[in-house]
Amino acid sequence: MLTGQYKTTIDEKGRILIPTRLKQDIPGNHMIITAGIDSCLWLFLPSTWQVLSDKIMETSLFSHGARLLQRRIIAPAMEIALDKLGRLLIPQNLKDTALIKKNCVLHGLKKFIEIWDAEKYESYLKDNENDFQKAAEELGGTVII
Repeated sequence: MLTGQYKTTIDEKGRILIPTRLKQDIPGNHMIITAGIDSCLWLFLPSTWQVLSDKIMETSLFSHGARLLQRRIIAPAMEIALDKLGRLLIPQNLKDTALIKKNCVLHGLKKFIEIWDAEKYESYLKDNENDFQKAAEELGGTVII
């Protein structure tokens, strides 16, 4: 299960080191990277990517929303491989899309990993605090632990 929040940096060649805790939950050494929502990148295990991409592609070619999803999520997707040291090379076009500079935050979200520029993520948290509080309150009425 891909979980946890980690800080890392992008080296001069555009690679990020995947923390050991996340790496141990990645079978094999390949992942799919694509543009995410909210100006981050998404990393998927190939099997999870297959399910998501198939679902998106099942939608009608004549639907404006479907075409947007296909162009924004499917089209930029690329298979990337972990090197022997556990690093992933972030394609420049995706790095530019997510405005990722040097310092990054990785989130393991069970089925995928998000990659954020650290400053952008801090700004995102501040800008969305009220929405977070509202979502937590709404969820609180349905979740019993």
